[in-house]
Amino acid sequence: MATAQDVRTLALTLPRTEEALVRDQTKFRVGRIVYVALSRDERSMGFAFPREERVALIASEPEKYFMPVPSDERYNWVRVWLAPLDEDELTELVVGAWAMVVPKRLSADRLAQMEARTVRRDEPAAPVKEDGVGDD
Repeated sequence: MATAQDVRTLALTLPRTEEALVRDQTKFRVGRIVYVALSRDERSMGFAFPREERVALIASEPEKYFMPVPSDERYNWVRVWLAPLDEDELTELVVGAWAMVVPKRLSADRLAQMEARTVRRDEPAAPVKEDGVGDD
């Protein structure tokens, strides 16, 4: 279960990120471009996401993802409830949103680290020897 503090902790590790309070709402931005915004009650989060993929994302898990407020529909933006997110999913959403607003050369290293971590997690574990012979 993700929390607003998890979002804050993660976002502030990303280069060029600053936290801002705008009209009683916490936002994370690079320069003037906001890539993540917490709802006032901190139960949901808006994040940068390709507009052309938004409908498919929401349709894939409508209990989790939802449309932005009508005034934000023109932007590359979608919203998500924090409670159902695990750490990996939160990281993917926040880092992906951040990568949309920074130069590609800046985001390339972080995205490569995430990919490597995912690949390592998906690899089968080394077999364990039951008799302990040859474990010197």
